[in-house]
Amino acid sequence: MASRQLVDDRVSPTKTILYLAWPVLIEQLLATLVSSVDTAMVGSLGKVATASVSISMTPMMMINGIVMSFGMGFTVLIARSVGAKDIKRANSLTRQALVTVLMLGIPLAILCFFLSEPVPRWMGAEPDVLVLATQYNQVMAVSMIFRTVTMVLTAIYRGFGDTKTPMYINTGVNLSNVVGNYLLIYPTHDVNLFGKSFTVWGAGLGVRGAAISSAATIAVGAFVLLFLTFTRESDIKISLKDSFKLQEKDMEQVMSVSIPVMLERFTMSGASVIIASTVSSLGTVAIASNSLAATVESFCIMPGFAFQQASTTLVGQSMGARRPDMAEKYVTRAIRIAVSVMIVLASIMAIFSNQLVALFTPDAEVIKTGGELVKLLAVIQAPYIVSMIHSGALRGAGDTKSPLIITLASMWGVRVLGATVLIRVMGLGIHYVIIAMDTDNIVRMLLFWRKYAKGEWKTKEI
Repeated sequence: MASRQLVDDRVSPTKTILYLAWPVLIEQLLATLVSSVDTAMVGSLGKVATASVSISMTPMMMINGIVMSFGMGFTVLIARSVGAKDIKRANSLTRQALVTVLMLGIPLAILCFFLSEPVPRWMGAEPDVLVLATQYNQVMAVSMIFRTVTMVLTAIYRGFGDTKTPMYINTGVNLSNVVGNYLLIYPTHDVNLFGKSFTVWGAGLGVRGAAISSAATIAVGAFVLLFLTFTRESDIKISLKDSFKLQEKDMEQVMSVSIPVMLERFTMSGASVIIASTVSSLGTVAIASNSLAATVESFCIMPGFAFQQASTTLVGQSMGARRPDMAEKYVTRAIRIAVSVMIVLASIMAIFSNQLVALFTPDAEVIKTGGELVKLLAVIQAPYIVSMIHSGALRGAGDTKSPLIITLASMWGVRVLGATVLIRVMGLGIHYVIIAMDTDNIVRMLLFWRKYAKGEWKTKEI
C-alpha cells in the first residue's frame, strides 16, 4: 500500500484529479459491466428472478451504509494525516479500522441472515418472488463479514491516495463472479463456438447460484486485500506486532465524521425503501422496469462516483496540508471535467434507452417501460454529478453534517413526499416516481452548491 501526498502547486490539478479518478472509474466500469452481466443472466430466467434479486437491494444497502460510513470516517482522517505527512498516525488509524471491521461485520452478517425473509416480505414481494428472494438473501448474508472488510479497506487505500490497488483486486473479483455465475446459474448445456460443439458443466442453481458465486468471490477479494495490507513493503506498514487497540481520541474523531454519514445513509436508504415499496405496489413489471432502468443509469453514475472519491481525498489532503486554496482548485476542475463527461453519457442514455434495457431482459413490456424511465433519468445526470462532487468535497473537509441535513430535506421533502402523493394518492404510474427523483436531484444540487459556496468548510476542524 503506497501513500501519496498529492497536494502540489507544481502539478496540474487536472493531472492529479485524473490520477486518482481513472482507477476508480475503471473499477466502477468493470464492476457495473459485471453487475449488468449478472443482471442479464438472472434476467434470462424471467421477470420473477429479476424481481427476487432486486427487491431486497435497497434495505440491504441501508445495512451496508453502516460500514461505508465508518469507511468514510477513516478515509477523511487518513487523508488529512497523509496531507500533514503524519504517516505514523495513518498507520494507527488503519489498524483501528481493521478492528472496527471485525466488530461490525459479524453482528451485521447475523442480522442480515435473520432478515433474509422478512425484508422482501415487508417490501411487498409476491409469493413466487418471496421464495427466491429469501434464498438469495440468506447466501449473501454469509458474505457480509467479507463485504465489510472489502469496503473499509478500499476506503482506506483511497485515503492514502492509492486507488489502483482496489481497482486491481475488485476487477479480479468481479470477473471471477461472471465465470462463477455462468457455471452456477445455468444447468449443464452444449455450447457452439467457432463451429465446434462442447459440453459446459453447470450446477443449474438459478438465483441461488448467483448468490453463491457473489459471496464466494467477495470472500476471496477480502482475503487478498488483507494479505496485501499486511505483506506489501511501502511507507505504510501494518504488522501484527503493532498495537491494534482503539484510541479514544481517534475513535471520537472517526465517529464525529462517520455518524452523520451513517445517518445520511439511513436517510437515503430509508427513503429508497419507501420508494421501492411504492414501486412494488405497481406490480412485477414496474419492479423489473425500475430495476433495469437503474442498472442502465449506474453506467452513467460511474464518473460521478470516481470524481467524488477524488474530491474527498484531495480536499482531505489539502486540509491536512493547510491548503484550502488548492482544495477549491481541485473541486472546480473536477466539476468541469465531470459535467463534460456526463453530458455525453446522458445523451447516449436518452438516444439508446430501449436498446440498453433490452440488453438485460427479453420481456417486451419491461423494455418499453424501462426505456421510458431511462430517458427521464438522463435529464438529471449532469446536476447529479455536481451535487456528488460538492458533497464529496464537504466530507473531505470533515463536514458531514451538512450533507446529512441537505439529503434529509431533499429526499424526504421532495422525492418521498412527491412519489407518495403521485402514486399512492393520485394513482399515477411508475414514470412519476422518476419525475419525483429528478426534482429531488435538482433541488439537492442547488442546496449543495449554496453550502459549498459559503466557504465555511475551509476552516473546519475535526
